[in-house]
Amino acid sequence: MTSAQRPSIHDDNRPANDNDVQAPEIPSGPPVCLSEDANMVDLVRRTERLAIAVVVGMAICLTLIPAIYVALTYGM
Repeated sequence: MTSAQRPSIHDDNRPANDNDVQAPEIPSGPPVCLSEDANMVDLVRRTERLAIAVVVGMAICLTLIPAIYVALTYGM
C-alpha cells in the first residue's frame, strides 16, 4: 500500500459509527393525558381492541391465501 491508500488515523477517541445524528423527534399527535385513571383505562381498551382486530385480520388472511392459491392453481 502506498501512503495515498492508507487510511488516515485520528486520535478523537470517538466510536467508529458516530455519525453525529441528532436525536429523533417525537412525532406530534393528539395529546394524551394519562394522569386520570379513566383516560388510561380508555386508552388500554382501545389498544386491546386494535390488537384483537389485527390478530383476527391476520387469521383471516392466513386462511384465505392458501384457499385462493389452490383455487387459482387448479382452475376452480
